[in-house]
Amino acid sequence: MTGIKIKLFADGADLKEMLALYPDPRIVGFTTNPTLMRKAGVTDYESFAREVLKAIPDRPVSFEVFADENEEMERQARVIASWGQNVNVKIPVTNTKGVSTTPIIRRLSQDGVTLNVTAIMTIKQVREVADALSPDTPAIVSVFAGRVADTGVDPIPHMIACRKELSSSPKAELLWASPRELLNVFHAVEAGCQIITATPDILAKLALVGKDLNLYSLETVQMFHRDAMQSGFAISI
Repeated sequence: MTGIKIKLFADGADLKEMLALYPDPRIVGFTTNPTLMRKAGVTDYESFAREVLKAIPDRPVSFEVFADENEEMERQARVIASWGQNVNVKIPVTNTKGVSTTPIIRRLSQDGVTLNVTAIMTIKQVREVADALSPDTPAIVSVFAGRVADTGVDPIPHMIACRKELSSSPKAELLWASPRELLNVFHAVEAGCQIITATPDILAKLALVGKDLNLYSLETVQMFHRDAMQSGFAISI
C-alpha cells in the first residue's frame, strides 16, 4: 500500500473482525450501519456501540441513526455523538419517504456534531449536503460509488464531479462507499476521494498489491491441479 494516498476505513459490525483489524496501522477508521449490525447478530445497539468505542477509542467510528422522523432522528444523532469524541454520526441523506434531511444536517453540523452523511448517490445530493454543512465542523460525505457502478454508470467521473461539489467545504471529506473490489481503492484515489471504506474480505486483498503476476499465474495453476487431485477426479478412456 506504499504510496496510496487515501484513508482506509473498515466497514462491518462484527466486533471480532473489527478488533482483528484495529492493530493494522493502515486502517484509520471504522464504519457500521444497521444492516451490518443485524447481519452480525447485534441486538443491543447502544451496548454494542459502547463496547466498540471502549476497544477503539482513538480512531473515528461511524454509528447511524435509525429513526425516520426528523425530530427523533436529530435526538438520536445528539445522543450517539455523546458516546465518544471519536464518534461520527451517520445521517442518511433522506428519510424513507425520500424527504431530504439537510435541515437536520445543517443544525447538527452548526452545533459541532461530526457527521457522516450516508446513502448518497447523486451529484445533486452532494451539492445539497455541501450547502448544509458548517465550514467549521468536520464531516464525511459518503457516496455509494459501488452501487452507482451497479447501475452501469462509471463511478470515477461521477466521484470526480462529487469531489468538485465539496471544493467549498474544506472540512468535508469524500468517502467512496460500497466498493466491489480492491481495484476500487485505486479508483477512489484517482477520483480524489479522501476516504474509502471496505469490508474485511476486500481489505484482506491488500496483501496482493504489487504481487508478481507470473508467480500469481503459477500459484493459480497449482491450485487447480491440487484441487483436482484432492477431489480424486479421473477421466476414463
